[in-house]
Amino acid sequence: MIMANVRFTKRNIPAAILIYVAAIVIFLVSVFPFFWMLSTSLKLPEDTFASVPRLIPPRFTLENYKRAFSETLLSRYFLNSIYVASVVTLVGVILSALGAYGFSRFRFPGRNFFLLFILCIQMLPSVVIIIPLFIVMRNMGLLNNHCSLLVSYSTFTLPLCIWMLKGFFDGIPRELEEAAMIDGCSVGSAFFKVILPLTLPGIAASGIYAFIGAWNEFVFAMTFLNTNELYTMPVGLNTFFGQFTVEWNQLMAASVFFTIPSLIFFMLVRKYLAMGMMSGSVKG
Repeated sequence: MIMANVRFTKRNIPAAILIYVAAIVIFLVSVFPFFWMLSTSLKLPEDTFASVPRLIPPRFTLENYKRAFSETLLSRYFLNSIYVASVVTLVGVILSALGAYGFSRFRFPGRNFFLLFILCIQMLPSVVIIIPLFIVMRNMGLLNNHCSLLVSYSTFTLPLCIWMLKGFFDGIPRELEEAAMIDGCSVGSAFFKVILPLTLPGIAASGIYAFIGAWNEFVFAMTFLNTNELYTMPVGLNTFFGQFTVEWNQLMAASVFFTIPSLIFFMLVRKYLAMGMMSGSVKG
């Protein structure tokens, strides 16, 4: 933490107190919804709708988790999301690394135009093109198929990943590649053996961005899929909303389960994510 190394004097103690109070308030506001979600998932229905709500469940139960798995296809939704997010992450990292390296190392006509065009794609709200994209997927026979999600997610993931990784490649001296080529490496060998290992923070940052984006996406999955067995987790959570009632306890239990993979993935690469986001945004 940057603030940990700052020595506060008597003059700036009020400012320090204000900063810490603001940080605590922001932390509580950010964490409270997750705490309430976990608390509700462990409550009995009658405790959930009690006239005086309680933060801590008066009676703990795991029945909501059991029913969420036994009465719905939650495990199937989870596997579908793992498959889609993993493929999008793998494809996004590979293509963005190759594309970013090409933009960083090679000069060709229209290079700046294509870089700007890629950035403009990232600026475009996905919902704006959902109808044209739906027509394209229908004509290609990809509706009600995970391929439609893989194509659309990868399309919107690549632009930022390319720009992020390009900043890393721009910061690596060309002399390293030249030295590798003098030792007998080809351009491809120099890229995979020398350059790519140096960009692992950027690769990790791009990977977490692609994974979380594909894991949380709802609109495309809701539009392109109409078979219950193909639903991803965000769409699967929508099945807990009935016509007249909502199974809030089961919904919260499923939401807790839905949050765990992203949390674990983020905790594993959080150091690389911070390094990658900062370095990729200031280099080049």
